Amino acid sequence: MLFDYGQVLSGPPDAIAWARMRAVTGLGEDALHGAYWAFRHEYDRGALTGRAYWHAVARHAGVTFDAEQIAESLEADIALWTQLNLPMVEWSARLQRAGMRTGILSNIGDAIAEGLLARLPWLAGFDHCTWSYALQMAKPEAAIYVATAMAIKTPPAGILFIDDKEENIAAAESVGMRTIHYTGHTEFEDAMRVRGFGSLLEIGRDPKSTPVLSTPKPAPAAEPLAK
Repeated sequence: MLFDYGQVLSGPPDAIAWARMRAVTGLGEDALHGAYWAFRHEYDRGALTGRAYWHAVARHAGVTFDAEQIAESLEADIALWTQLNLPMVEWSARLQRAGMRTGILSNIGDAIAEGLLARLPWLAGFDHCTWSYALQMAKPEAAIYVATAMAIKTPPAGILFIDDKEENIAAAESVGMRTIHYTGHTEFEDAMRVRGFGSLLEIGRDPKSTPVLSTPKPAPAAEPLAK
């Protein structure tokens, strides 16, 4: 079972963190929104570090940030993505307790990945996490799905991938993964049942349930890809 992180395991961006970011940067809503997303893909791909990303945001908005603003923006950006989607987090934990192999494939920059790992100890329960910056590639590039399948030691056809973006779902399907497009938890559970994966939802609730995609859990890799 392979999960996206943002807006699958996490909830929507935290409004309080976004307001803090606006206050720290001094930018209005439109200016911050435009600058925040203008360089996000390069940040996710590891072309920019967290600090370089925030300097690029400032240049795009026509301002400069001092060291304190950069540090506070980095912290606010981590907080923006730490509001959890508890039903999915709890379900992933049930799968892990049942012995199912689980992984994360997420587009994410270095500073945010480091911050999430420091704040969210339950991430260590996944067999493997692929954070895009570490591979210098990002969804929907096909190569990142292939690399993740190799790292999790499961052929693409044996992986069910869950993501909130249609283009990422299409890319996963192009390399042979099975997919569920996550648009909300009720819709997700409905889609799982329609696709014949309903028994997976009951793992950990009903001891008689059998994981339909289960494979033996591998020993931890000596040098796993960065989480």
